[in-house]
Amino acid sequence: MVTSGILLLVDAGMTVAWQEPVSAVIGWRAQSALEDQLEQTQAEITPDGVLSPRELEAAAKRQAERTSPGQALGKIELPTLDRDYVMVEGTGEAPLRKGPGHYPDTPLPGQRGTVAVAGHRTTYLAPFRTIDRLERGDSIVLDMPYGTFTYEVERQRIVPPTETSVTRRVGHDQLVLSACHPLYSAAERIIVFARLTDVEPA
Repeated sequence: MVTSGILLLVDAGMTVAWQEPVSAVIGWRAQSALEDQLEQTQAEITPDGVLSPRELEAAAKRQAERTSPGQALGKIELPTLDRDYVMVEGTGEAPLRKGPGHYPDTPLPGQRGTVAVAGHRTTYLAPFRTIDRLERGDSIVLDMPYGTFTYEVERQRIVPPTETSVTRRVGHDQLVLSACHPLYSAAERIIVFARLTDVEPA
């Protein structure tokens, strides 16, 4: 009982200071497998290795059609936070154990509209643990098998969990990141809004 109590205290301490350690191991293993999956996807989406800007939307559509929940979709890079992860399709419990998840009812980069991605803050690698530190002008990069899309952070909002308007289409292509807020609570959601600023076809 003493040993169990110590382990529980260690787990709690690591969760507060870093992230939940057991789920972190699960997340690392999943990310490793997703890296291999993403390489295969790259070869299938861009078999010739080169796309023109006009082909991006068609390539995004092909990827949307071939990617099931929990499968590798691309990479999300947060340079100012020194974080990058393989992103998966879906925001259910199982996909989010592997990494940040793309909202299935929003477009992919390369398609017009608002791309939305969710992530945990304290478990399963805690990919969005520090997104509250993102500032106006910071870059967020979505590296897809068919192209690289760079977004610039514009603002943040704290909203109720039931708020769905944040994923609506606006007058420009944008990315929104969503995570529970505050840390260790699911009472609200923190939303980061970023505008598309650059596109590089694969």
